[in-house]
Amino acid sequence: MLNTVISSDLIAERNAGHAAALEDDYASLGRKLERRGIAIDEIKDRAKGWAVAVPSWGAGRGGTRFAKFPLAGEPTNIHEKLEDCAVIQQLGRTTPGVSPHFPWDCVEDYGALREEAGSYGLHFDAVNSNTFQDQQGQAQTYATGSLSSTVEATRQQAIEHNIDCIEFGKAIGSSRLTVWVGDGTNFPGQQDLGRSFDRYLEAAAQVYAALPDNWQMMLEHKMFEPAFYSSVISDWGSSLMAAQELGEKCKCLVDLGHHAPNVNIEQIVARLHRAGKLGGFHFNDSKYGDDDLDSGSINPHQLFLVFNELAEAAANQRDGFDPAYMIDQSHNVTDPIESMLSSAEAIAGCYVRALLVDRKALHHAQDNNDVMLAFRTLRAAYDTDVGPILAKARSELGGAIDWLQVYRDSQYRQRKAQERKAVGLGAGIV
Repeated sequence: MLNTVISSDLIAERNAGHAAALEDDYASLGRKLERRGIAIDEIKDRAKGWAVAVPSWGAGRGGTRFAKFPLAGEPTNIHEKLEDCAVIQQLGRTTPGVSPHFPWDCVEDYGALREEAGSYGLHFDAVNSNTFQDQQGQAQTYATGSLSSTVEATRQQAIEHNIDCIEFGKAIGSSRLTVWVGDGTNFPGQQDLGRSFDRYLEAAAQVYAALPDNWQMMLEHKMFEPAFYSSVISDWGSSLMAAQELGEKCKCLVDLGHHAPNVNIEQIVARLHRAGKLGGFHFNDSKYGDDDLDSGSINPHQLFLVFNELAEAAANQRDGFDPAYMIDQSHNVTDPIESMLSSAEAIAGCYVRALLVDRKALHHAQDNNDVMLAFRTLRAAYDTDVGPILAKARSELGGAIDWLQVYRDSQYRQRKAQERKAVGLGAGIV
């Protein structure tokens, strides 16, 4: 018996009020898609199987470099984070996985934590290590680097932390480790750019050697921040070089906000797939840099184009193609539960739109250099309102047709504000 956080009766009652309109919209869309040779129920069933993980840290308010504005009722520990993640899954039905971050989410009994997640119908996705900030009582500082540090003791500390994360992950049922380091420089000449990469590779190889046979190590690149002159793993080329050198179990993770402005991310997806090194995604959106805005809130067309390449990759798979999908965004001014539900819906919507692309027509137009027909074939899928498909899939899985209405009617946040310890003022991310 699953531990349901939101009343199932409330969901059923609100769904009943929307059922007739949804059936009408779904039938209308079904007739439209049928004229294009698409069976709507088949698309809906594939939507029901789609999933994207949520980050444990995303359940709390984020922050800027200047301030954090806490939200009453936000979680203060992994147990409260799991409860919030359970709400997101119960209402949206596309987020059964939770990606934890260590040492933020460290506990004494990881077996019990795995059981706790299971009681909500959740499982743990990729585990994330943290060598980009110092912890209380830490022997060595990461101020000038971690896996690429010039200090051997610091590198060893970072290696041991990543290996600890693997052990934590094994206990909670994960099979992936995501490694992102803030290593880099703020001044020209601060470090030798070649030797810092060599140190990173040497240290990362020791982490790689500790991976179980069925595990995968994902390297996350980032162009800048916190290092503003150079980053050790700054782009997909550096990530690919490292992953190829480390071995088959190492792949590249693409965060949509970790690129230079106007970079063609969908082309990077295609290139990494061709190399057999496409490991996963961190979904968010960007206006200026690594803004970590809600997925699909700024450039939903780019998100769709990424999924178009993923659909091509799925149709032309290479060995080991099984990318991990996760939301990674900062909620500075919204309720994180609402933002992640909205983002999960936007991501699933782009996945479904990619399924609607007439691949045969697209490939024919491409092969014949019919530029406008190729473009319009993609645009026909993107312009389709897939909301009825997503809502129908949610309702059939027991979720909420109108998740925002149900969530607010449940008064969940107000209840948690009375039950949970208040989070104080601060700066930076959670």
